[in-house]
Amino acid sequence: MTGRDGTERLQHPLFARAFARAVGTIDRRGAAAHRRRVLMGLHGSVIEIGAGTGSSFPLYPPAVTHVLALEPDDYLRGVAREQAAAASVPVTVVAAAGEHIPAETGSVDAVVASLVLCSVEDQAAVLAEIRRVLRPGGTLAYYEHVRSAHPVLAKVEDVVTPVWGRFMGGCHLNRDTLAAITAAGFSVQDNERFGFAVQRLNPSLAHILGTATSPGPPGTRMDPA
Repeated sequence: MTGRDGTERLQHPLFARAFARAVGTIDRRGAAAHRRRVLMGLHGSVIEIGAGTGSSFPLYPPAVTHVLALEPDDYLRGVAREQAAAASVPVTVVAAAGEHIPAETGSVDAVVASLVLCSVEDQAAVLAEIRRVLRPGGTLAYYEHVRSAHPVLAKVEDVVTPVWGRFMGGCHLNRDTLAAITAAGFSVQDNERFGFAVQRLNPSLAHILGTATSPGPPGTRMDPA
């Protein structure tokens, strides 16, 4: 059963500890620079879903007034809370998942999704929840790995993903996240696609980095529906 914060089924203790040990190397290989780029230009109130160890916290620009960081995994959330004490902006870390964002409708200026939409159970549900909490014209800032554009590699990712996800915290190698963002009603403002290997001997995976604008929660004046 999943509780009100949506975190009970989202515990991956072995993966969480391995990720926490590896994240420093991943950041030094380029992930920190990617995160810095996706956070650049954000302002006001921000929600970060799947904050992990809090490695993004030192990278937020001064124009951000507060970050509500959601992390469902108990171990990673503990690490993130330690990082929040030294963050560049005020950060509050809470136990919550992207499917159940603890914020009022239309209340935030930006939502950050950094290497998390690959692992949520239902991308459409999470993106709908992100849209709900964003004000009209608010920003979804994303940095995600996605399905390969190469047909053969994409098929390999399809085959590998069910087993991969069991050991990698529910991660999917084969999601077309950009298409999901568009389908959720967001207007993509900029998007860069590139290859990136998180470890020296790992294969390079397709990534996307960019921003999209929300029309606001369904029923708002900017909503074309």
